[in-house]
Amino acid sequence: MSEPALILVSHHLCPYVQRAAIALAEKGVPFERRTIDLAAKPDWFLALSPLGKVPLLLVRRPDGSEAVLFESAVICEYLEDIEIGTPLHPADPLVRAQHRGWMEFGSSILGDLWGFETARDAETFEAKRRALVEKFARVEATLGDGPFFAGERFSLVDAVFAPIFRYFDTFDRIMPTGVFDGLAKVAGWRKALAARPSVKAAVAQDYSERLETFLAQHDAWLLKHAA
Repeated sequence: MSEPALILVSHHLCPYVQRAAIALAEKGVPFERRTIDLAAKPDWFLALSPLGKVPLLLVRRPDGSEAVLFESAVICEYLEDIEIGTPLHPADPLVRAQHRGWMEFGSSILGDLWGFETARDAETFEAKRRALVEKFARVEATLGDGPFFAGERFSLVDAVFAPIFRYFDTFDRIMPTGVFDGLAKVAGWRKALAARPSVKAAVAQDYSERLETFLAQHDAWLLKHAA
């Protein structure tokens, strides 16, 4: 059996890796997953990754040579450009541009989430929680009838937001965050994404346990408050 044409270099918790894995799965593209420890980055990875970050997509050309793609947005756009599997971007250029904007908005939410999950005091935690509430309220005002961001069709915006919602499966088990209170459309979207096979398969079964370990290592206020 020949080796897969694509290798996704990954980390267990990285949401950007998840969005790439989801896009690959939605398109039905076979790929190998190679997981590394970002706390002890191997030399071969540092030689390939200009930013020292995951994901990387290693693309084996037909002639046997290999190209390296970095940054999840670039990887997802590449999968669209090669026109393989089901398109995950809208066909209309204006709507497609709007979707790219919401993908960036999702990335900004991940920035707030980092501060939320690593906050060591109540003041920082609450400031980040409020920032998340405000951003998801804006998302609520944008959503239609669902079940996905753009209706019946799964898109790259969904691939971006699914890993965001996954965090809260763990957070809300530790303590109620209230981030989605009163946001019925966002809640419905979150539920639909959680049931999607590509989303389920984007992480290992021990994801939640690994996330709790990460919180403990960062002395997260979220865990201390729950206790």
